[in-house]
Amino acid sequence: MAEMVKKSTGKCYLEKAPHDFGELLEIVAILRDRDEGCPWDSVQTPESLKSCLANETDEVLAAIDSGDHGNLLEELGDVLFQVLLISRIASERGWFGFDDVVQTISEKMIRRHPFVFTDEERDPDVDGAELWRRIKEREKYL
Repeated sequence: MAEMVKKSTGKCYLEKAPHDFGELLEIVAILRDRDEGCPWDSVQTPESLKSCLANETDEVLAAIDSGDHGNLLEELGDVLFQVLLISRIASERGWFGFDDVVQTISEKMIRRHPFVFTDEERDPDVDGAELWRRIKEREKYL
């Protein structure tokens, strides 16, 4: 296969080349481009992607159940792509960007694990799921 350079970025995107998270974000942006992107990806909405996200999530669960690590790897990527695609659409609409998603989940994980990220003592008689539920319930009243 000949090397193809994306005109809008001047960059070459090859399937088997090493890729990082920043490049994945570029790929999502290119796919969403109405002129040079994918006709399917460029017209999707959060609403139209609901069934895709549900299907990909079901496939992750099936891969976990089957113990097929190769399939799990692929399906986790598909779920990540759905998250990035919906985040990109949200950014295009001025709702929020992917960085906001990262910030929000980081804050939540820190807040819901005070015994890990602060000096707060963890009650050894309370299991993790119950502690999570209690903290989540407390958040409703903040």
